[in-house]
Amino acid sequence: MRFFVNFSVLLFVLLYLPAGFCSETAELIPREILFGNPLNAAPELSPDGKKLAYLAPSKGVLNVWVRTLGKEDDRPVTDERFRGIRRYFWSETNNSIFYLQDKDGNENWHLYSLDLKTGQSRDLTPFDGVKARVSEYNKYHPGEMLVALNKRDRKVYDLYYLDLASGDLTLIEKNPGNISYFLTDDELKAWGAVRAGDKGSYDLVLKKEQDHSWQTFITWEHEDWANSGPVVRTRDGSCLYLRDSRGTDTNRLLKIKLSTGQSEIIAQDPDFDLGRTLIHPDTYEVQAVTVHKERKHWVVLDKSIEDDLDFLKNLDRGDLFISSRDNADKQWVVGFNKDNGPIPFYLFERSTKKTEFLFFNRPELARYKLTETEPVSFSARDGLILQAYLTCPAGKGKKGLPAVLLVHGGPWSRDTWGYDPEVQWLADRGYAVLQVNFRGSTGFGKKFLNAGNKEWGGKMQNDLTDAAKWMISSGTADPERIAVFGASYGGYAALAGAAFTPDLFCCAVDVVGPGNLISFINSIPPYWSTFLSSLYQRVGNPETEEEFLRERSPLFSVDKIKIPLLIAQGANDPRVNRAESEQIVAALKEKGLKYQYLLFTDEGHGFARPENRLKFYAAAEKFLAEHLGGRYQPPAPEVKSKK
Repeated sequence: MRFFVNFSVLLFVLLYLPAGFCSETAELIPREILFGNPLNAAPELSPDGKKLAYLAPSKGVLNVWVRTLGKEDDRPVTDERFRGIRRYFWSETNNSIFYLQDKDGNENWHLYSLDLKTGQSRDLTPFDGVKARVSEYNKYHPGEMLVALNKRDRKVYDLYYLDLASGDLTLIEKNPGNISYFLTDDELKAWGAVRAGDKGSYDLVLKKEQDHSWQTFITWEHEDWANSGPVVRTRDGSCLYLRDSRGTDTNRLLKIKLSTGQSEIIAQDPDFDLGRTLIHPDTYEVQAVTVHKERKHWVVLDKSIEDDLDFLKNLDRGDLFISSRDNADKQWVVGFNKDNGPIPFYLFERSTKKTEFLFFNRPELARYKLTETEPVSFSARDGLILQAYLTCPAGKGKKGLPAVLLVHGGPWSRDTWGYDPEVQWLADRGYAVLQVNFRGSTGFGKKFLNAGNKEWGGKMQNDLTDAAKWMISSGTADPERIAVFGASYGGYAALAGAAFTPDLFCCAVDVVGPGNLISFINSIPPYWSTFLSSLYQRVGNPETEEEFLRERSPLFSVDKIKIPLLIAQGANDPRVNRAESEQIVAALKEKGLKYQYLLFTDEGHGFARPENRLKFYAAAEKFLAEHLGGRYQPPAPEVKSKK
């Protein structure tokens, strides 16, 4: 069984940022190298272990390429001409590639099949305004698949059986309106589901064989849910692995016997939540789990892979991740995420411990000096310890620097150690960069996460303010030259920084960030319906807490803004509607305040097309240089054709 929510293609970074030309002696890293398309990304072994697929540019657009292992016959197999492919996976027949594609960032993903012999591509879910999610595809039924579609009702996903040869779709599980997602098995049947409850709670429900009704097995209250949930059921159907934070702060990996409910604690860290799991391809037993502390750590549960991981962790500098495994589990593709260099990928032969270097994701980076990222921590004003990462420009020391407070999105995610093109771009331009895991970030236990409930613009924002003040008190930042920069929730935080602490920052950059929490919540995409109750608990309910949400919305404090803003938006963003940015822009214009606004008509929640990324980050680089004094490379002049 495969759970496609977390397949390795999602390791591929979707947003890239720029670099520029320098008036100083050190050569700047070109924007195209940092934030154009990668040369290679997201490698995946074919199930039979004979071929390798990966993403690479073809005619300037990311497409799927395939090579035969041991040969140099690399070739593009897809032919996208406008918007690059970012999600793909192999057919279990080894003869085709599946990939997902949306239109102009609308996130209504269609599932395509590409025949490697004929080169023909088929849209398997050709429905306008419908989003497809792969629920089950495995080696035991290579010609069949389960797909979740919000075709019948845009608010929820029903489960469909898909015959891959004919393309016929058959509804097999109708969503009653509260199922977040179905859990499926090798026989292409739904054996369980996660069901949304009241006040942000969620139930794990199991299907009874006798009458096919759903029976509640576990209930997670809202304070327990975010770092809990099912991982995988063993192939024999007897046991379920799940993350669970009931009765504990950091989550535990439990193995539960489904017939009796008896559970066993498999892994737990006292200070950090457990992360990704490595699952045996045949038995579906969990073999290892990761923990993101200051760096990523592996916790080995299956002794049969202990020697493999011990060998691999010494192969290269950086944090190891496993990108792909063949069906026989003889070969792995592994990569190493490091803070100051490109990601190398290797082919690993388990039986001989032989490794073969495959490629770097961005080999041109090796020509330039990137700077290291340092884990740091400090106290918020109420004593809460905040974990953060500080990156300073090479050769500039750590005192009196222009600085950027770089705020992660989500906000229910976290910053981690490793290569970040945005961070390296800013450091290369001469800025100290601080990434802080403010309360509400994930990975630090449920108390830390839930401390952010209804604290957008409140204590979460105070943490960011305290982070900026820590940079000043430590001597790292010039107090007159600090910017706040972020996308999505980070964009909201940038707007909030400008509106709620108008004397702290000298400028702000907001990318696809909501400025009005009332209209933001009221305009979420319909398929977030099973998440809405949780969103009310995390942010607020416009129906009952309108005044509270007004107070926390930067739009209604525009009068306090004193600093220039750069705002960028995708016109087709389904998560943060275009109107969010345009409300702020209209208010700034009415008040005569300084702003720049960039609207990308062929983008959604972020900028997927390299042309758009480079245009935005060229503007952002110039904007920061004007207000922080860093280095800047003007865009190359357009070459006009001769008449």
